[in-house]
Amino acid sequence: MYQTHITLAANGRLVIPAQMRAEMGLPTGGRLVARLVDGAVILEPVDLAVKRAQALVRDYATAPGNVAEELIRDRRAAADHE
Repeated sequence: MYQTHITLAANGRLVIPAQMRAEMGLPTGGRLVARLVDGAVILEPVDLAVKRAQALVRDYATAPGNVAEELIRDRRAAADHE
């Protein structure tokens, strides 16, 4: 874990130190997601945020596979019974 003090500029900007950017694997111009959690700002690379979101919803998926194909099968089965 790397920890340091960062000063917020008058215009609201801050600089993430080079060592911290390197540990995050954040290239110049890299994009971050900012979240406010219990009064703390959490910054994470977009790809990490996407992986975290995917892990959260993975448990709610009904079964592995293509959801669109499953929906089409359901619709066709319903149409066959009409």
